[in-house]
Amino acid sequence: MTEETNAQAVSMVLEGDARRLTAIEFQQLARVPAATEWFANIDNPRTRRAYQNDLTDFSSFIGLTQANEFRGVNRAHVLAWRADLERRGLAGATIRRKLAALASLFDHLLESNAMAGGNPVHGVKRPRIESGEGKTPALGDHQAKRLLDAPDPTTLKGLRDRAILAVLLYHGLRREEAAQLMVHHLVERRGIRHLMVHGKGGKVRYLPVHPVAADRIHAYLERSGYHLVDPKAPLFVPLRHWSKGEGVTANGIYTLVEAYAKQAGIQVEGLGVHGLRATAATNALEHEADIAKVQVWLGHANISTTRIYDRGQNRPEDSPTYKVKY
Repeated sequence: MTEETNAQAVSMVLEGDARRLTAIEFQQLARVPAATEWFANIDNPRTRRAYQNDLTDFSSFIGLTQANEFRGVNRAHVLAWRADLERRGLAGATIRRKLAALASLFDHLLESNAMAGGNPVHGVKRPRIESGEGKTPALGDHQAKRLLDAPDPTTLKGLRDRAILAVLLYHGLRREEAAQLMVHHLVERRGIRHLMVHGKGGKVRYLPVHPVAADRIHAYLERSGYHLVDPKAPLFVPLRHWSKGEGVTANGIYTLVEAYAKQAGIQVEGLGVHGLRATAATNALEHEADIAKVQVWLGHANISTTRIYDRGQNRPEDSPTYKVKY
């Protein structure tokens, strides 16, 4: 297709921006990937699932049944969907993510010349990012210590679980990051033992191993012996799959944290692996860690996400209230 023909097709479609593209109009546009190919460019499986659910939600709301029909969507459809999301009482952050997923798809379609006009999501007001203290629960120091000591140190499973909890609470890893650790991800850098962590978007960061975590990992590896044979083996292995060389799963780590929290008598609503990540970040910031370094440590793309864990700014004793004197 020549650029002149392509321009004529685009001009024709723009005359009626509220209607959907016909099959003939679509064929007159450039040969482009289907909307489904957009999913293939999303590396993180959790992000892919979340975006797919978001687009399924949108499709169901406005009655789309085929990927090509996304090309007929206009801003009125998006505004109606946003209003419905608000009516359903979804959190502002959730609504923002859903709109971001939709905007990303349309950006892809526009870049591929699969549709004419502009992105129908652009200009649609999104809920403000909630400021202040994050909603993810964080443990107090005494609770974190109880959780760290909950596994039985006399058994192989207990040694493994003590090492897992130490990796989470001393390094603030996501559960997927902890599950993906291999033995050879324990590396020496400038004479200091580090964890090589594979984070979101394929980004790798190196975290110095906390002394407590280092001792626990060493005790676990020494007791297991299995890892000494194959340094490329998963660092944390389920006992029932010991001979198969399969690592623990992210869901397995979640279940583990939940079980030991219950065993330790820790009753914190909504506590999960992310709660341990929040605990590590909050603790580091409370002990005057530089917030920019905490951002890198956690693997956050934006420092505003890290600030959610800076709960010191909300301590009553630091309030200007106590600075007022008459």
